[in-house]
Amino acid sequence: MSGDTSFLDQVNRSFDLAAALTDHPPHLLAKIRACDSVYRMAFPIRRDDGTVEVVHAWRAEHSHHRLPTKGGIRYATVVNEDEVVALAALMTYKCALMDVPFGGAKGGVRIDRKKYSEGELERITRRYAYELYRKNFLGPALDVPAPDFGTGAKEMAWIADTYIQLSTGDLNGLGCVTGKPVAQGGIRGRAEATGRGVYFGVREACAVAEDLKPLGLPEGLAGKRVVVQGLGNVGYHAANFLAGGGAVIVGLAESEGAIHAPDGLDLAAVVAHRRATGRITGFPGATDLAHTTLALELDCDILVPAALENQITAANAPRVKAKIVAEGANGPTTAEADAILRQRGVMVIPDIYLNAGGVTVSYFEWVKNLDHLRFGRMEKRFEEGAYRRLLQAVEGATGKRFTAAEMATATQGADEEALVGSGLEETMVQAWHEVRTTRNKHRDRADFRLAAMVNALDKIVHSYEDLGIFP
Repeated sequence: MSGDTSFLDQVNRSFDLAAALTDHPPHLLAKIRACDSVYRMAFPIRRDDGTVEVVHAWRAEHSHHRLPTKGGIRYATVVNEDEVVALAALMTYKCALMDVPFGGAKGGVRIDRKKYSEGELERITRRYAYELYRKNFLGPALDVPAPDFGTGAKEMAWIADTYIQLSTGDLNGLGCVTGKPVAQGGIRGRAEATGRGVYFGVREACAVAEDLKPLGLPEGLAGKRVVVQGLGNVGYHAANFLAGGGAVIVGLAESEGAIHAPDGLDLAAVVAHRRATGRITGFPGATDLAHTTLALELDCDILVPAALENQITAANAPRVKAKIVAEGANGPTTAEADAILRQRGVMVIPDIYLNAGGVTVSYFEWVKNLDHLRFGRMEKRFEEGAYRRLLQAVEGATGKRFTAAEMATATQGADEEALVGSGLEETMVQAWHEVRTTRNKHRDRADFRLAAMVNALDKIVHSYEDLGIFP
C-alpha cells in the first residue's frame, strides 16, 4: 500500500479519473466499478506431521458482464480480500481492453508455499478447488482460474483433476482452468505468454517516433537499456524476448537483491548462476545492489517492474531514471508515484494492457478445450502442400531451383505455438494502437493508463448495451 491508500482504492482512483473522460450514465459506471461477488473461506488441511492447520483463502468475481469470469490464483502471505478484489477489477478492465470475452476474477490463498511440502500444497489446492466448486465459483462456463504469483501448471492440473472428479459428465471439464501442462489440456506458448506480451507491447511503444521524441529516445527497441525487476515467469521471459529484440539488459532484480552491469548482462548466464548459488548477486562482472527496489533507480531507458504491486512509490518515484516504465506486474506503481512520473514526463505503459498476454493466451487455451481440437491440426499439412505447389510453380516459370533447406523453410505450416504467438502479437498490437488513438484524443487530460481504462470502460458499456440492460 501507499500510506493509507489501499490497492483497491488506487485501482478505483484510476477508474474514476477515466470515467470522468466518458459520458456514460453514472448508474452504469457505478455498476461496473462495484465487485459483484466475493467468497471468503477458511478450511482445515492436515500437515505431514499430523497437525491440522486452518488456511484462509478468497475468490472474487468482479464482473459478470461476460461469462465465464477469469483470473489467476496466487499463493502468498500478503493475500487479503482488498488485494484480491483489486486484482479482480484489473482483470475486468484488462479483458475488456484486449477484447477477451471474460469478466474479471481473482483468487488467493494466504500461505508461504516454501513452508509446505508438495503433498501439502496438493491438499491445499484440491480443497480450495472443492470450496470453489461447491459455491459455483469454478467451471468452464462460470469461473476459470489460471496461474499467478506462487502457482503454476502443477496447481492448475490439480484443480482441473478435482473439478473433473466432482463434475462427472462435463465434456468440457478441462476448460475449468487454464495454464495447465500441455499433456493435460494446456496450450503451447502459455508459459511465456505474459513475458512475450510485455515484449510486443514495449516494441510497439518504441516503434512510434512521435511518442519517443519527447523522451529524447530514438525510434526502435535496438540498443535500449533495460532493467527488469523480478525473474519469475513474467520477468524472465520479458527479459529474454526484449534481449532477443535488440535491447540490452543492464539490470536484474530478485527477492535476494539486484545486479547491475552497464555494458549488459547475459540472461542465460545469470539464470545459471542463480540456479547454482541460489541468488543472482555475486554474478561475475556485475555490481551487487543490496535491495531489489534499488534496481528501480538504475540509469536505463526502460524499466520493467515484473514482481509485485506497489514497488514504485512516492518515495522512490523521483529517483526513477527510466524514460519508459513498462508495467509487467499488476499494480507496480502507486497512484501517487504515477502522478510523479507523469509530471516528470516518464512514459508509463500500463499493466492492464502490458501484462495481458497471459489472459489472452489463456483465452486461446479455453477455446481449445471447448473445441477439443489442437490449433494447427487441421491446416498445417494443407498449408505446407499449398506453399510447396506455389514454389514449384515459381520454379517452373523461372527456372530457379530452391534447395531442400529453402523449400522446407518456405513451406513450413503453422503449428500451435506459432499460431498462439501470432494471435498474441495481433492482439497486443491492435490494442496498443487503440490506446494511442484514445490518448491522442484526450492528450491534455489523459496518459496511456487513463486511455487504456477509457477504452476498457467503453467496451464494457457496449457489452451491457448489447445485453439490452442499463439503458
